[in-house]
Amino acid sequence: MNDRVPPTAPVPLATLLRHPALGLRQVAGARETDTPVYFVHTSEMEDPVPYLLGGELLLSAGVHCPEAAGAGTYWDRYVARTVQAGAAALGFGIAPVHDTVPRALVEACDRHGLPLVEVPRQTTFTAVASAVWDAIAERRHVELRRVTEAQQSLATAAARPHPVPAVLRQLGQHLGAWTALFGPDGAELAAAGPRPPREARTALGALVARLRSGPSSAAGRTTGAAGEELQLTAYGLGGPAGPEDRRLALGVCAPRRDGSDGAIVGVAVVLLSLLTARRVVAAEAERTAALVRLMLGAEPARVAGLLSRSLEQAGAASEGPERVGAASEGPEGGGLWTVVRGRRRGRVRDDGPLATAAFAAWLGTPLVDLDGDALCALVPGEGRIRAQPGWTLGVGAPVPAAELARGDADAVRALRRAVAERVPLVRHGPARAGGVASLVDPDEAGAHGRALLAPLDGAPVLLETLRVWLSLHGGWDRTAVALEVHRNTVRQRIARVEALLEVDLGDADVRMELWFALKWT
Repeated sequence: MNDRVPPTAPVPLATLLRHPALGLRQVAGARETDTPVYFVHTSEMEDPVPYLLGGELLLSAGVHCPEAAGAGTYWDRYVARTVQAGAAALGFGIAPVHDTVPRALVEACDRHGLPLVEVPRQTTFTAVASAVWDAIAERRHVELRRVTEAQQSLATAAARPHPVPAVLRQLGQHLGAWTALFGPDGAELAAAGPRPPREARTALGALVARLRSGPSSAAGRTTGAAGEELQLTAYGLGGPAGPEDRRLALGVCAPRRDGSDGAIVGVAVVLLSLLTARRVVAAEAERTAALVRLMLGAEPARVAGLLSRSLEQAGAASEGPERVGAASEGPEGGGLWTVVRGRRRGRVRDDGPLATAAFAAWLGTPLVDLDGDALCALVPGEGRIRAQPGWTLGVGAPVPAAELARGDADAVRALRRAVAERVPLVRHGPARAGGVASLVDPDEAGAHGRALLAPLDGAPVLLETLRVWLSLHGGWDRTAVALEVHRNTVRQRIARVEALLEVDLGDADVRMELWFALKWT
């Protein structure tokens, strides 16, 4: 298959042949029932190669070749070029040019092994394309549901008393595979699922030995006892390792490899990386206790100390004093916390199954939520977060555990500024001691601010637009980028704010007063 085929869930050609409303019939070519069809393309060109990517069901009514011109080598050249372009199959429409599928075309498809499907007179090409898109959407839905169910069961397994064997067992069940945890010396430490032949285990061990330092994986194939093909994959666990410090590794031996398998294994790799980290036993006990208390409604400040100790025991502090400020104690105990928000820049890259673990190592905390293009992390202490290639980051000011919501809001605003100003990182700094704000009583300032902004009560969108617009010095385009709306929408909202507050935002004094009101409320 052409490597330009998009990463979509393909539809087996047999599914289309069984579709009752289409009435398709295969009349020539290879008869594999699982021939993958990625999309549909209609073309009446004599040479379809420049217009195909590979994996298409190419539909044609033979307009480019009337019946009289179908003799000789015409159809053979056409089919050869279609196969060269990587098409999955050829669909030939009966009417308006041909009453039957040309015999020369049938013979050419048989020679070249290209599946040839007869499209009956009453079936439009649009109907075929629509059926393919519907089937692809359904398969994608099934894959997403499978990944979601696997994520839930793997997370549940990770919370059990013996989490590593439980995660391996759940992973093996979801993949129908043999899964194993290998030690730094290549020895098999734990395994689950049907045990493959010795040759397969040896080949998988060789893949583990080839893993490079840092997030890496290796894949291969071998033959099982019954002659079936087995897919082998090895994944490094944890952070980067030096040449003398090899890491644990996850090995997977499966009879097949589906599109959603990678996402499921990625979840298992992250969980196993955290579960097998150094000094993880004591750390996991305290982390679990902290999370249980939070789920039962405990105040964040009351579990912050417990969570901080678990991170230190897990080795987060060993990444360097500039990442984890263990000595920075807040008034409630448990230290200060820094919230980091991020957004991926440019095209989505394949970060591999260790993406979350890599971010955890970089930030010095396992409390990382990496969801597609969005990143959220909770770093203990006054973390000195540095810019990361390919990401735009907003860093909140360090706050006590009881004020994490404020720290998160500050990080979100910092991220919006970074996106609007097109810089890799923006920090939300704390208010300077001795500034103008220190001359005003906080309670009186808050009452004044709430009264001034009262007309915007019940309109959080307008309030946030005003806040972002003022923080970006009234820049329409940058505010639109930060809020992900059109610049005209920003203008309409600001005009509405002016009308509700009965002020002129072109006046610098008015803008300054509103800015202080926003900071005090």
